[in-house]
Amino acid sequence: MKLLKLEIVTPNGVIFDAEAKQVTLPGSEGEFGVLPEHATLVSLLDTGVIVIDNPDNSQIAVAINSGYVKVDEEKTTCIVDGAVAISGKDSNLAKALEDAKALLKSAEASNTAIASAVSTIERIGKL
Repeated sequence: MKLLKLEIVTPNGVIFDAEAKQVTLPGSEGEFGVLPEHATLVSLLDTGVIVIDNPDNSQIAVAINSGYVKVDEEKTTCIVDGAVAISGKDSNLAKALEDAKALLKSAEASNTAIASAVSTIERIGKL
């Protein structure tokens, strides 16, 4: 199985650097997925949730407030202004959900994008 190299970077440093089966990103024109060997592109990222599908079939969700992504056949790099992990093995989910909601609500984005991202976070919290 082919995997893609994914890196998520914030002003505080790299918060994720590993291989993934796929990643779903909140693009400025809507959500889109990236698979291994994806065609090269650069896109703005909107307020929302990055969903990472790991090789072991687990998922990690990371709330972001804005940024951009550079995708090429070898690596996908997300440069984001702020990020909070809202699911994953090492997260304190209740606190992370509150932090994620606060991050999204503080973002300078449209109310629709914020409402969609908060809805996604609340759905993840119920799982």
